[in-house]
Amino acid sequence: MTGVVHIDIQESVEELEGLVRQQKNARLKERIQALYLIKGQEMSVSAIAKILGKHRGTVHRWLADYREGGIEAVVEFGTSSGRKRAIPHWAVSSLKKQLEEPEGGFQRYTQIQHWLDITLGVQAEYATVHHLARYRLKAKLKVPRPRNRKQDKEKLEAFKKTLPTICN
Repeated sequence: MTGVVHIDIQESVEELEGLVRQQKNARLKERIQALYLIKGQEMSVSAIAKILGKHRGTVHRWLADYREGGIEAVVEFGTSSGRKRAIPHWAVSSLKKQLEEPEGGFQRYTQIQHWLDITLGVQAEYATVHHLARYRLKAKLKVPRPRNRKQDKEKLEAFKKTLPTICN
């Protein structure tokens, strides 16, 4: 075969088969399979990449990891911590408490944005605040219901007191 990789793999074919069977993580399994295919089948990197559905550069990187650190380096991969959130966790919990309070409601997302900036010193884009409040915190904004200006408060209170007796 042309393009066969010549790398000294210390583990036996049986050991590699056992490691492949033991792996629960599919991404790690692929890496060990690549070593198995080189050791047992003597395949080229391009053929291995095609079988595993990876780019040949990825397989070359796995082999370079093996050369540098052995099997431990191949099965060890880090996870990216990702980008930091625009609104930190402590600010989210503070906002959640504010949204749960009966008098602490907001009518517009811009009010939440302003509250975060003034109270907590956290500046965030409107879309970020909207997504946080609406989808992550599942908050509904408080919109006051219209009332008649001429409504008599004494009659309203009397109605509230007599309502249970009317219903029974």
